[in-house]
Amino acid sequence: MNEAKIRGTIEDSITTKQALLAKCVPSLGALCDLAIATLRGGGKILLCGNGGSSCDAAHAAGELVGWFERKQRPPYAAIALGQSVPTLTAIGNDAGYEHVFAREVEAVGRAGDLLVGFTTSGGSKNVVAALRQAKALGLSTAVLCGERRGTSLEHADVAIQVPSTNTARIQESHLVCVHVLCAAVEDALGS
Repeated sequence: MNEAKIRGTIEDSITTKQALLAKCVPSLGALCDLAIATLRGGGKILLCGNGGSSCDAAHAAGELVGWFERKQRPPYAAIALGQSVPTLTAIGNDAGYEHVFAREVEAVGRAGDLLVGFTTSGGSKNVVAALRQAKALGLSTAVLCGERRGTSLEHADVAIQVPSTNTARIQESHLVCVHVLCAAVEDALGS
């Protein structure tokens, strides 16, 4: 890859994050407040997504259960859905892939919990089904997506729409949001 292409990719990433800063701070703040209230109230945070978004969900859960920047603090209740291969494949095989997250939400989600869905398109069927199931069970819901208006927005109490249609730039911005969320939780709930 030539230097101009490398520079262009990094500049595009910076531009997307500047747009995230300009447009998404209020919704990101609302997500942080919702997560903090959930954990303070004894609830847990469930997270889900496909592919790279699954990695973002797992990353967030790992930082919350483990630790982000503060080593001396209690673990926070967070579960990344879809991480158990036997569970994922059993549900996918028997009920269809669009039900893999909703079934897990039904199993472990309770009123007072929060479901956070990651979907760059905003319309991943299994994330939408999970959000719908969460709402039916009385969970709070949030979605991190791109600028396209997907059906996930209809089922989210809070939506962070990264102002981009480029999957890589959206996912990079979602990771920034994950880190902001983890820092906010640690700051609020501390050690």
